[in-house]
Amino acid sequence: MRTGYFYSLVFALLTSASIAAFAAPASKPETVNAPLVQDVVAKSQSAKVDLNSADAPTLQRELAGVGEAKAKAIVAYRESNGAFASVDELLEVKGIGKAILDRNREKLEVN
Repeated sequence: MRTGYFYSLVFALLTSASIAAFAAPASKPETVNAPLVQDVVAKSQSAKVDLNSADAPTLQRELAGVGEAKAKAIVAYRESNGAFASVDELLEVKGIGKAILDRNREKLEVN
């Protein structure tokens, strides 16, 4: 008989503890400072891509309309013909046309 009361008491204690845990206010997650994230995005968008030093993954990631094959073609052209003298020389690369060059002109530089 005593064990029945004991189990009832334990059940009541655990039930009230679980109700208190669910009813307690949840802690608020930390908020991320949006201006910091915007600054990083703005810096990455304003940085120019150097045609003479960028590797294929960078060219592919940063330039619009340039996939893996065109990025590798740019690097191959640079390796076989030497450094780019101007951004307009990019038109000599197979697969790069005037539309792609015009779309990416402000992102490109030659050092």
